[in-house]
Amino acid sequence: MVKIMANNILTTSTGTPVANDDTSISVGPRGSLTFDNHYTFEKLAHFNRERIPERVVHARGNGAYGTFTTTQSLSDYTIADFLQKAGQTTSLFVRFSTVGGGQDSSDYARDPRGFAIKLYTAQGNYDIVGNNTPVFFLRDPIKFPDFVHSQKKNPRTNLPDAAAVYEFWANHPQSLHQMTILMSDRGIPASLRHMHGFGSHTFSFWNQQGERFWFKWHFKTNQGIQCLTDEQASLQPPHGAQQDLVEAIDRGDFPSWTASVQIMSEAQASDSQVNPFDLTKTWSQKDYPLIEVGQLQLNRNVDNYFAETEQACFAPNNLVPGIGASPDKMLQGRLLAYQDAHRYRVGVNANQLPVNAAKCPVHHYQRDGTMAGGCPMGNSPGPQTSAVNFYPNDQINDGAPVPEPSVTEPPMPVEQDAWIKAYDLSSDEDHFSQAGDLFRLMDNSQKDQLTTNIAKGLSQASASAQQRMLAQFTRADQDYADRVAARLSNS
Repeated sequence: MVKIMANNILTTSTGTPVANDDTSISVGPRGSLTFDNHYTFEKLAHFNRERIPERVVHARGNGAYGTFTTTQSLSDYTIADFLQKAGQTTSLFVRFSTVGGGQDSSDYARDPRGFAIKLYTAQGNYDIVGNNTPVFFLRDPIKFPDFVHSQKKNPRTNLPDAAAVYEFWANHPQSLHQMTILMSDRGIPASLRHMHGFGSHTFSFWNQQGERFWFKWHFKTNQGIQCLTDEQASLQPPHGAQQDLVEAIDRGDFPSWTASVQIMSEAQASDSQVNPFDLTKTWSQKDYPLIEVGQLQLNRNVDNYFAETEQACFAPNNLVPGIGASPDKMLQGRLLAYQDAHRYRVGVNANQLPVNAAKCPVHHYQRDGTMAGGCPMGNSPGPQTSAVNFYPNDQINDGAPVPEPSVTEPPMPVEQDAWIKAYDLSSDEDHFSQAGDLFRLMDNSQKDQLTTNIAKGLSQASASAQQRMLAQFTRADQDYADRVAARLSNS
């Protein structure tokens, strides 16, 4: 047996010692990540390649086509084409999914649900790659591979490992808010039609005047929220959610969601006590009320599950003029990781597949690669032609594509005199107030469900992890901790 040294030095895959494995390098504590993050990129790139061929996360999914109908113009905030006039419609594809399990898992696992939307707009595809919760477990992408490893099956037994789950959460108080949602009565949706969706991240709008606004997406189900307890979920068929969605659409019972946004000015973001780019936090709806902008409806099932749902590729960097990213660190990491995952899993030409192809003209200089096709892309000729494949060139007058300066995104400010380094925000960050606020909104039955669900898994964790979790619950709300402790003592 190989003896493991107590203080082995963490290194990159090529043996270079790693100085920090908890935070990425950013431009100031609230700023964007930089390309100096080669170690974060290495972790994310390796993580994307850990499973073949199913997705590492969001493997079990269900999809359908539909429409987005704009109900209120947002022209004051954005030049995004599909948000200019009330009444305009945009076709779309939505893929729902569980997150942690593989394709062999149940539709009724206690797990967040992916809620990914691909809008085929007149100016290109716009992807909103979110979940059924407004927050997430992490604020920094460097921890995402570690988090998912802790939620997967035990590497030796290949069985679920609640001890690892809570060990990770015990070491990362930033997860408390999302964990409280997951373990609550809303942790298992009764169907894909009966849950909300969120863009979760902070994104940016910009208008014709070059003014920038930060915003968040909310999609509220028009069918009403319906959820299951662990006991009810155990009685459901493994494919029940997929069957429910397919059958509802087939019989003409088209599910729909009300789409709204929260909007924050740059000045408000600068003055905000809560970091508006922290994925573990929500924005107050009292301060930033929901503004309804549209209706999302699903009205057509796929013809071939593999060709469409399984090969659908969503990425948060599929943006359109008028909509941009933000300094949200998790979003910044996903801008790299998602496209990288699709190029690996489906292929570098994944966007030529019908489900992913834009419905507007597509002109670029990308050529060759795996599965390069000459078939039309949307309304455009196929990319694999004998035409010039570099820019600039001398064929501009003959129709060779050129950039369009009018859609240039306005510059994004960074913190003044910000130092580029890895910022440790854990020591002074409030991980607990919003989780406590959520707990206090619950009635006694909901609090009992939440703390019972937590105790089931936490009882399998080490005594040290249990104590650290109880300390987190105490800082959120004393009653929260007391209820969990009581249930642990009886387990």
